[in-house]
Formats: sequence, C-alpha cells, structure tokens
Amino acid sequence: MFVDADKFLNELHKLYERNKTSGTVYVTTKRSNLKPTPKRKSKEAVPEPVMLIRATDGKRKISAAISAKEHVRFQTACITLQKAHMDSLKKREREKKKKGKVKPRTAKLNTVSYAYPLGCSP
Repeated sequence: MFVDADKFLNELHKLYERNKTSGTVYVTTKRSNLKPTPKRKSKEAVPEPVMLIRATDGKRKISAAISAKEHVRFQTACITLQKAHMDSLKKREREKKKKGKVKPRTAKLNTVSYAYPLGCSP
C-alpha cells in the first residue's frame, strides 16, 4: 500500500508492535525518480529524485515516496521510531568454538655437530 510520509510512520509503528514478540520487519530504501528517465536528446527537466522507502513483515507491505525537501525530517523521525523499537531485540547467542587437541610442533631444530679429535672434549 502506497501512503504519504506521516501515514508510513504510523503504519511502521504498527508493524513493529505486531512483530514485537516474534517476527521480522524489513525496511529498505532506494533512490528513485518514480517516472521513466527522459532520453538524452529530450530537453525536459529531469524530475527531482525522491527516496522510496518500503517496509514489510512478510504479510503486509507499505511504501512511501519522500521528497528531498522533507527527507531530513522524515529520516530523523524514522530513526527515532526504530530506536524506540530496538528494545525487543534478543542478543544473538554465539556458539563457542571447540578447541581441538593441540598438535605437538614438529619444528626441526637447527643442530650442528662438531667432530673433536680424540682426547679433546669441549
């Protein structure tokens, strides 16, 4: 569902609340013109680029187009919203690596043997 910026933030909040105990919310952004680019020979003005932002939990999809003028305001509001919902994240459990048996080093020592004449010792 394509909505405006404020409605997107409200719907994103609802997605986070719905998936608080279990589930995942994916948020993606990309630069877009929302219109096909004109040919090189065309003298039409290139449309101002917008930020296309999408969010989904696998069941519901929402998206919005944010103009360059309101980009900073929207970005700060979106970051604040995401930080508020970071508390329900679980810390990832890492498996400890099992240490194998330590192999004895087979490094060869540099040894020099000397030959002494009979009757002389070092």
